Amino acid sequence: MVAQPPEQRFAAGPGGRPMPPTRKDPADVAQLAEYPVSLRRILALFHPYRWRIALVMVLIAATSVVGVATPFITQRLFDSAIPNHDVPLLLLLVGAMLGVAVLSAVFGVIQTWQSTIVGQQVMHGLRTKVFAHLQRLPLDFFTRTRGGEVQSRLTNDINAMQSVVTNTATSIATNVTTVIATAFAMVALSWQLSLLSLVVLPPAIWFTRKVSSMRRRITNQAQQALADLQTQIEESLSVSGVQLSKTLGSGPQLAERFTASSHRLTELEVQSQLAGRWRMASLSVIFAAIPAAIYLIAGLPSTGTGISIGTLVAFTGLQAALFRPLMGVLSVAVQVTSSLALFSRIFEYLDLPVTIDDPNEPVELDPQQTAGAVRFDHVSFHYPDSENPALSGIDIDVPAGSRLAIVGATGSGKSTLAGLVSRLHDPTEGSVRIDGVDVRDLRLTNLAQLVGVVSQDTYLLHASIADNLRYARPDATDEELLAAAETAQLHDVIADLPHGYDTLVGSRGHRFSGGEKQRIALARTILRNPPVLVLDEATSALDNTTERAVQRALDELSHGRTTITIAHRLSTIRNADRIVVLDHGRIVEQGRHDDLLAAGGRYAELLRSQQDPVTAGH
Repeated sequence: MVAQPPEQRFAAGPGGRPMPPTRKDPADVAQLAEYPVSLRRILALFHPYRWRIALVMVLIAATSVVGVATPFITQRLFDSAIPNHDVPLLLLLVGAMLGVAVLSAVFGVIQTWQSTIVGQQVMHGLRTKVFAHLQRLPLDFFTRTRGGEVQSRLTNDINAMQSVVTNTATSIATNVTTVIATAFAMVALSWQLSLLSLVVLPPAIWFTRKVSSMRRRITNQAQQALADLQTQIEESLSVSGVQLSKTLGSGPQLAERFTASSHRLTELEVQSQLAGRWRMASLSVIFAAIPAAIYLIAGLPSTGTGISIGTLVAFTGLQAALFRPLMGVLSVAVQVTSSLALFSRIFEYLDLPVTIDDPNEPVELDPQQTAGAVRFDHVSFHYPDSENPALSGIDIDVPAGSRLAIVGATGSGKSTLAGLVSRLHDPTEGSVRIDGVDVRDLRLTNLAQLVGVVSQDTYLLHASIADNLRYARPDATDEELLAAAETAQLHDVIADLPHGYDTLVGSRGHRFSGGEKQRIALARTILRNPPVLVLDEATSALDNTTERAVQRALDELSHGRTTITIAHRLSTIRNADRIVVLDHGRIVEQGRHDDLLAAGGRYAELLRSQQDPVTAGH
């Protein structure tokens, strides 16, 4: 079930006016059952704007009171001014009618202005707060959560909250005050006709709600079909999706699937529009039947005594204006549920625990003064959803400026161990230290200055090459960009491009080769100039020629730094000062390349499995 934002939950009524929903969205009910919200917490968001909200409420009440003056003016027009040709009274009443319209319009403009300010300010505060909180969540949250869902809550749900303030909350207040004011005015005009309205309205409301529930069901199905269609578009027409469909020849199959989904959506939209038309038709009949019944009662000799023409015209005007706000009052529970569900989805994200955060009393390490010695001290790590440890009892000393290589089969814990240095995870037991300081005692921004990470999966922004490089260090000069690119063996490639460093990288860098993207990532890391470097299979996806170019850049980058390399191709780590072999999260061997090869253990076995005659011969 796809939950709709409030502004999409109102079907058109007579004259095209939106009518409130009549049934709670099951998705909203389920959300609130799973994650209930406190009304006090919601009200706290609006507390800084309480005076603006009070002004809006006063304006709403004033508008409702002023609005019911028009029927009484109409009554005097028909009963006195027009029949008696009383021109001064006629001018006074016409002027009063125009004055009521102007006053209501002015009140409406001020009300919209103030409520929009409140809504935008609350929305801005929540949007920035949620974004900042998401930045602090651990990596495993993003690996188990769909990116589209995160984006939807950050944009759609928070944007819909603008409607909660400017539409839902004000419409509830407007409907309540309008119904009360109109009911008093109707009784004041004619209590007999008011009794008739009480008899006619209940069946009219019941019939309208019945038709609305049918349209609601069809609309929900249409929303789901539309969501499926959008998913197909997103998956099939992205750069990666198009590449996949072309290489697999699945274009016709995707087109056929899209055609079927589009046809289904078309059928549902037709049904929805037809149900909506039935609703409008039923409302039109009701709106015609109610004044007809009033005219009938007023025209019969036995019941129409004492009812003037002016009273009749004024009363039917009030009657016509009563139905919509009355339906709104009856739908308050639905609107409140929809609004609470929005807050529930936002608060659910805000309440997610931040497991990796800055310490209360951080230690500060100057990157320029840090030697970069790394120590894994009795490190063990469990993933929350795994019974077996990913790492167990890891003890490794990495002297400042040395090169450590970590090898092992897939799933042996190599990347997990490297991720502990940059605090993508925190060890379950033990500690990781840089120059004797536990990385958990450092601010995350300080740690990012100390540890540079280059991974196999290079992520580039849809921006220029220069902007991608400056993402690591916004204050870098052009000369520093040039030096970083030269160190990464990248400058000659950029110089051959028509726009040089201003060349647009494109979506995820697809216009560049794997080696070029990798070197852009290396240059980006060089700009930060970290004392500790983590290379997580940085060349495993490259061909031999490209790998040699990137490896030269890596060697240049590693010079004088503490380097921890996760290696897939063992030929790249022959010259490491120490090689650690992992197997099921434990160290099974460690030493230099020649020593491990001579020992004929797990490292030699991995080397043979790669069938690399050049390396195996050493």
